[in-house]
Amino acid sequence: MDLFTPVALGDLELANRIVMAPLTRLRGGPAGVPGDLIVEHYRQRASVGLIIAEGTYVNFESQAFVGQPGIVTDEQAAGWRRVAEAVHDRGGSIVVQLMHGGRVTHPDVNGGRRVVAPSAIAIDGLIHTTNGKQPYPVPHALTTDDLEATVDDFVAAARRSVEAGLDGVEIHSANGYLLHEFLSPASNRRTDEYGGSVENRIRFVVEVVTAVARVVGAGRVGLRISPEHNIQDAYETDRDDVLAVYGALVDRLRPLGLAYLSVLHRQPAGDLVQELRRRFGGRVIANSGFASPTTREEAVQLVDDAHADAVAVGRAALANPDLVERWREEQPENEPRPELFYAAGAEGYTDYPVLHTV
Repeated sequence: MDLFTPVALGDLELANRIVMAPLTRLRGGPAGVPGDLIVEHYRQRASVGLIIAEGTYVNFESQAFVGQPGIVTDEQAAGWRRVAEAVHDRGGSIVVQLMHGGRVTHPDVNGGRRVVAPSAIAIDGLIHTTNGKQPYPVPHALTTDDLEATVDDFVAAARRSVEAGLDGVEIHSANGYLLHEFLSPASNRRTDEYGGSVENRIRFVVEVVTAVARVVGAGRVGLRISPEHNIQDAYETDRDDVLAVYGALVDRLRPLGLAYLSVLHRQPAGDLVQELRRRFGGRVIANSGFASPTTREEAVQLVDDAHADAVAVGRAALANPDLVERWREEQPENEPRPELFYAAGAEGYTDYPVLHTV
C-alpha cells in the first residue's frame, strides 16, 4: 500500500489515503449556515480521499467560535446537504466533525447561553467574542441530567448529518473541548461516576460514541483524540496516566467496529500512538499536529512504514485544492496564508490556484 492507493475506513471508501483534517475557518456567518463559500471550499478539495469538515456545533450552547457552522437547525442541515452534494458530484467523500466546545466559549459567542464543562474551572486566558477579547468565564459543571441531554444532542446531530447526505461523522474528543475535558485530570475534578478514576473519566466519551454508533452505524463514525496535546488547559502531562486513560478508551471502543480513530500527536510513529493503534484494532488516521505542517515526505513515510492507514493534512490541504495531484506528481505547493485563515471572505479560502484547470 502507499499514500495514493484506496482504503476502506468502515463504510467509507477512500480513493486515496490523504485526508483533509477538520479546520476551523469561521465562514458560517451569524446563523451558522454553510453557504456558497463553504460549499465551494469543500467542492474544490474533493479529490482527497476523505474530507473531515470543520468542527460543527451540536447544540447552541456548544458553539465555540463566532462564525462557526452548526448542525442544529433545518437551515444548517440544508447548507450541509449542499456541501455534501458538491463534494459527491466530484467523486469525493465527506464527514462532518461533531463538536461541543465545552468551556472553550463565552456567552458573547454562543448567544448568551450557558458555558459548560465537567467541572467549574475556567481556562486561564482570553477568548475572541462579538465584543472583543474577554476572559474565559467559569463554566457550569454539567449534571448527570445535563450529560444525558448532551448525548441526545450528539445523536440528533449525527442523525441530521447523515440525513443531509454526509457520509458519516467524526466525534471531536480532542484539543481541549468538552469530551477531551472529561479525559484530562486538569479539567475534570468531578467526584461522581464521571470523574476520578480512569474508568470514570472515559465514561462520557464512551457513552457519546456508543450512542452515535448505534443510531447511524459504527461504520460511519470516527473519533478524534489528541493525547498529550496540552492545549486550552486540558493538560495531560503524566505519560502513565495518559496511556491508562486512552488505552482504556480504545479498549472499550474496539468492539464497536468504528470507521476509524484519528490521533493528533506530535509523534504519530512513536510508542504511545502505535500502542493505541494496536489496541484499537481498526483503521487509524495519523495527524502530526500543530507544531509543524505535515509534509508529503512525512505522509508517504507514515503509510509506507505501516504506522497509519491514512494521514490527516491541514495547512497543505487549505492552500492546495489539488493537493493529491501535486503530491502524486511531486509538484511545488502553494504557501498557506495564515493571516486569512479566519477572515470572512473568499480571499485565502477559495482563491488558491490549481496546477491545471479543467
